[in-house]
Amino acid sequence: MSLVAATGDIVLKSVLIATDFSEASEKALRHALAIARHYGAKLSLFHVLSPQAFSLVGPDAVHAAAEAVGRDARRLEDGLVQSGALAGISHEIIIRQGEVWEELEQAVEQEPVDMIVLGTHGRRGLGRLLLGSVAETVFRQAECLVLTVGPCSLRDSPVGSARAIQPFLFATDFSASSLHALPYAISAANHFGAKLVLLHVIPAVPMPPGVRKLSPEDVIQVREKLRLASLQRLEELVRQMPPLKLKAEFLVEFGPPTETILQVAEHLQTDAIVLGLKRAAHIGTSSHMPWASAYEIVSGACCAVLTVRN
Repeated sequence: MSLVAATGDIVLKSVLIATDFSEASEKALRHALAIARHYGAKLSLFHVLSPQAFSLVGPDAVHAAAEAVGRDARRLEDGLVQSGALAGISHEIIIRQGEVWEELEQAVEQEPVDMIVLGTHGRRGLGRLLLGSVAETVFRQAECLVLTVGPCSLRDSPVGSARAIQPFLFATDFSASSLHALPYAISAANHFGAKLVLLHVIPAVPMPPGVRKLSPEDVIQVREKLRLASLQRLEELVRQMPPLKLKAEFLVEFGPPTETILQVAEHLQTDAIVLGLKRAAHIGTSSHMPWASAYEIVSGACCAVLTVRN
């Protein structure tokens, strides 16, 4: 179901923050609080205790761990209440035992959730809950929007802050799954008054049939033709969508897509990257995007990454 209203705004009524009480989750929590407050959405603080971590030491250890988690959750809630961070925000705490994704999926199904917010420690991190494989499972399988706050993201959310919102970056390979996210990117840009930058990355210059090697002059000509054709496609995509409040910017770059997307985002100092993903048929299968790893983008981005799965 689309969360984009006829007015061009994203409608969020329920936001779930998946937390393991780590520093990475603390940063994601700040983003979730700002988003829930902005939209007037209910906020659910969700934690999963994995009994497998204590299976070798018996059920008493699991019980003790569950009690400790409960104390951590209450301590977190008390701190947020005392600081005023939860003032005016409807909220609840959900603690479950089991596999992270299985429990999260059940929670989302039982009470409709419009957005999951989660933190990740990055490619080399050793977190307790949201390691790379788990985080990637969440944003590839979740039926709702997923906002992932990586280790390089800003500590605080730009939403509701005093500073001006920086551009949002929508990266596309023109696949159907990627373009499914465009209305959300446009809606978010309109809603927060951000400039939307549409980016298409071309990994390599294709060789014409029967040609084994291109001269430097031919490469320049082919690249320019590809660049102009891609720019035209990007502009046409925007013309088919609800109007943007601020004039869009269109970029076509050549190079390794993952690195190029991250470089462009850093250069523009973007406040959000929006990606469209195709649901993986099996956990661990690669993205529909042959040119990038979504998790590498999430881990290395200088901002939060919104993923929209079709």
